[in-house]
This record gives sequence, structure tokens and C-alpha cells, in this order.
Amino acid sequence: MSTPVVSIAYHSGYGHTAVIAEAVRSGAVEAGAEVHLIKVDEITEEQWALLDASDAIVFGSPTYMGTASGAFHVFAEATSKRWATSAWRDKLAAGFTNSASKSGDKLHTLQFFQILAAQLGMHWVNLGLLPGWNSSAASENDLNRLGVFAGAAAQTNADEGPEAVHKADVATAEHLGRRVAETTKVFGAGRASLAAQVH
Repeated sequence: MSTPVVSIAYHSGYGHTAVIAEAVRSGAVEAGAEVHLIKVDEITEEQWALLDASDAIVFGSPTYMGTASGAFHVFAEATSKRWATSAWRDKLAAGFTNSASKSGDKLHTLQFFQILAAQLGMHWVNLGLLPGWNSSAASENDLNRLGVFAGAAAQTNADEGPEAVHKADVATAEHLGRRVAETTKVFGAGRASLAAQVH
């Protein structure tokens, strides 16, 4: 089958979320996808066209005041043109976020992404990992150390820069990228098989 195309549409306020976006990209590339990183606060018409041509779109934003950033919300509202024409119907979607607190209401940001994807007719890909760091034998270096299922969640101290993004959170985001790419391959193979049966 053809190479799956995955685009990562994200906003990063101070660089921490960009580290996670790059990790998602790395995982998806490792799994054989063509990947495009798109900063939603600088998006061009050419990049909108890339999103339209993608098989999967991964949404990413820091969590500010319990939801995605203002810049991401501007992008989300602009997708209404795609909503009106069902342009992204049946694409795959996934998401990631970062905040300074262990919880920080990150789940609300991921649920915002899920609802956005649902309104656009997309299919959500979850993280697919058991929680880590939840027993006496566990470690903060476990994958999914924050125990989030809807997407990849990261925590970075408010007084530290992007270089301080936790390595376990980076690895978790890489896992999400691989999972999105692999799931996209499965969907693509299924569509190809159905098309062959019709003909």
C-alpha cells in the first residue's frame, strides 16, 4: 500500500509542546509514515492543503487554564470550513498535550481534541498503553507515567525550559506516533481491500 501521510497540527507556547510534537513525528516516521509538522499559529494555505491530503491528523497544544491554547482554538474554529464540506471525514485523529502540573486538567484538552475530531467526522486513535508509575515497583520513567488513555500527556516544570521535558513523556509521545502510523496503515489496507472487492 502507499505510505501513510500523518500531519501534526500543533501550537507550542514556550517550546515544551514542540518537543512532544517532534517525538510524535519521530515515532510515526519510525513506523513508516510520511509526516508533516504544522504550527497552527503560522499555518499557510499550502499547509491547509497538506492537512486535507493527510490520512491522519494529530492535534497538539499546551494546556492553558484547563483547555487548549488560544492559538489552537483559533485553528480549531477555522476547521469549520472543512466541517461544512466533510473534507476530513474518516481521517484518523489523535492528540497530545503538556502542562506544568501533574494533572493540570490535561484530560479536558484531549477531550476537546476528541470532540473536534468527532465534529469533523474523524476516527480517534487512543494511546493504547497501560498506565505506568502506579505501584511500589513502578518508576516515573515508565511509559504513560501520568496514566492518561485518551492521548499522550506530558508534564514539565513551570520554571524549566523545553530541554526539561521528561524523557518518559517523550517516549510516550513516540509510542503515540507509531500507533497512529500503524493504525493508519491498517485503515488504508482495509479500504484498499474493500475497493478491490467492489471491482
